[in-house]
Amino acid sequence: MRRPEYAMDMELIFEIRDADEGGFYARALGHSIFTQGETWDELRANVLEATSLHFEDEAVQPRLVQLHYVKDELIPVEAA
Repeated sequence: MRRPEYAMDMELIFEIRDADEGGFYARALGHSIFTQGETWDELRANVLEATSLHFEDEAVQPRLVQLHYVKDELIPVEAA
């Protein structure tokens, strides 16, 4: 079975959020890849390792990994 041409330029997007216990956690959109890291540098290394392991038996590998950092902030609004 021939894969679509765009697959050769596959971009893998990870959603990054702050972990409750400190550090960060990452989740790949559209793939079952999850990892975490105490620092941003550790997280980046873990994302690359997890990606490599996830796609190690695949003919098509992602050519680009995007880390999308999401920060939730709740701001209380006082009643006037």
